[in-house]
Amino acid sequence: MTTGAPTPTYPARPRRSRLRTYLPLGIAVWLVLEIWLLTVVAGAASGFAVFLLLVAGFVLGSVVIKRAGRRAFRNLTETLQQQQSGVAPTSGGGNGNGLMMLGGLLLMIPGLISDALGLLLLIPPVQKALSRYAERTIDRKIREASPGSVGDAFQQARIHRPDGKVVQGEVIREENPAADPGPYPPLNR
Repeated sequence: MTTGAPTPTYPARPRRSRLRTYLPLGIAVWLVLEIWLLTVVAGAASGFAVFLLLVAGFVLGSVVIKRAGRRAFRNLTETLQQQQSGVAPTSGGGNGNGLMMLGGLLLMIPGLISDALGLLLLIPPVQKALSRYAERTIDRKIREASPGSVGDAFQQARIHRPDGKVVQGEVIREENPAADPGPYPPLNR
């Protein structure tokens, strides 16, 4: 039965990104490879040797995370102290803490592939290369952001002076009800 009302048209569903499509498959493949590799190593050496490897990875990962966390906290404290004393904070002291923590986390996850990736992230040249790559990728994504997106908001929020320094300020509004001409201030002052 028709009523003469037009059929509602719903906007087309946006396409899923490749990451959202293949991420569950990638995680499943990674888990299967980890379990298979652990069984191969347990068959070649012994189950106790695999257990010791997993415990050693967990302990090493926790030590790495603790060290990186302390270093990040120390850098934060020094930066805050420099800002309070009026000295311009030096940048570059906190490089690599996030990747170091990620490496420690990968070491703590049971598995030999994650341990190898975690150890790889602890190597300083690898950290520098990954941080440069991530910085370039994020900058490119922000530059290519479409109007109205989150990246566009970040692009608009970065207001710099011509010399590249961020201008921090405070808006002080003088309220004088007697001189208030209406809801809008006069254009020429």
